[in-house]
This record gives sequence, C-alpha cells and structure tokens, in this order.
Amino acid sequence: MSSLIKDLKTLKLSGVAKTFEIRNEQAIKEKLSYLEFFELLIEDEMSNRKDNSYKKRTAKAKFPSIKTLEEYDFNFQPKLNRQEIYNLATGEYIRKKENIVFVGPPGTGKTHLSISLGIKALQQGYKVLFTSISEMMETLFEAKADNSYHRKLKYYLAPDLLILDELGFKQLSDNIVDLFYEIISKRYETGSVIITSNKSFDDWGSIFHDRILATAILDRIVHHCHLILIKGDSFRMKEQKQKIEKH
Repeated sequence: MSSLIKDLKTLKLSGVAKTFEIRNEQAIKEKLSYLEFFELLIEDEMSNRKDNSYKKRTAKAKFPSIKTLEEYDFNFQPKLNRQEIYNLATGEYIRKKENIVFVGPPGTGKTHLSISLGIKALQQGYKVLFTSISEMMETLFEAKADNSYHRKLKYYLAPDLLILDELGFKQLSDNIVDLFYEIISKRYETGSVIITSNKSFDDWGSIFHDRILATAILDRIVHHCHLILIKGDSFRMKEQKQKIEKH
C-alpha cells in the first residue's frame, strides 16, 4: 500500500493519495463496483486540485486582510443597495469585462466591499490582484529605471480582476499619471477593475493634474461601470465611539 501511495504522489495525484485508504475501506464495506470506486477517487482528486488552486490564487491576490461580504454591516449603511452588491458578487461583471467604482468618505467600507467581491471572484475560479494605487504607481515608476517595466506591467494586466484601492488619498505626480493611464487603457474591455475612491468623478481632475488625461482615464473606466456611492457614516468612527462608551 505504501508503495502505491508513493507512486500516486509521484504522478501528482495527491488528492487520490490522501483518501485512497479510506476510499478502499468504503468500497469493501459498501461493495462498490470498480467504476464507483474509481469515480470517488477522481472526485477526491478534483476537489483537492480545486482547493489547492484557490489557496494559491488567494495568496497571489495580496489582500491586506480577509473581509467577507457576510461580515459587512449593511444595517449601518442603509442607503447602500444590498441587492446590487450581491448581484455583483455573482461575478457577471467580470465575465462582461466591466468595472466597479466605490466612492465614499473614509471608513465607510469601500475597501471591505472590494476585498469581499475579490474573494467571491476567487471562489469562482478567477485570478485577482489587490493593490493600493500608490503602491502600484511606485512599483511601475521604479520598474522604468531597472528595465523591468514590461514584466511589472504584465503583472497588473494579467489578473481577471484588478482591485485598485485608495484613489484620491494622494495626488499622482505628473511623471506617473501616464503609467496609471496605461494600466487603465490596456485593461479596457479586456479585464475588470474595482476602484475605491474618496473623491467624486468631478474631482478626479485634481488627482491626475491633467484634466484631459483625467477625462481619458475616466472615460475608459465608466464606459462599462457600476458606480456605488456610499454616503453613510464611518465604521471606524462607530467602533471608536463604542470603545469610548465602554470606558
């Protein structure tokens, strides 16, 4: 038996190797046919590979933390359309190469929602990458200097879903606005983007310095876009008040 398990692992059938002994016992006790026994082993292998794929894609997604949709407090943001968010969680927007933009004050759960939709996308088999705008821009700018730009550009273009957090927290300097435009233009109608921002569309010109470039960026983002406005109070302020009240 041990040599058989070793051979299964050599053949990279680790899912079968993990469950072979217990499935063998099951087959004997339940008098399963060879075909039924084989079908169980194949199911175990498929399940194991799916689980491993999810774990690998989750690690590559680079989420700062794990935030699920079920954990989001919609009661604290009553003006937010819960049904619309759950419709987006189906991943239909990714299949259609559409975008999502969350706009609202700091602390209202924009990042939480973007991560939770990213997790739902992973569960559906998509590749996802999360990054802050400033981190991505810094990475691309530095890549220009060490000749790794095209490799880094591919890194941000490859995922089915790219989540860009915190647009508007910092102004983008003149020498990197073009880099942001390149990401958006190359992903246009080829891959979905989720953007979180504390600035309304009207204020995006001040983020990019150049209103003409801002218009070009905005045009490509909003062409196939779900705009989610969050006008509620800050979750962080709520938690802080609760801590103060306890003392």
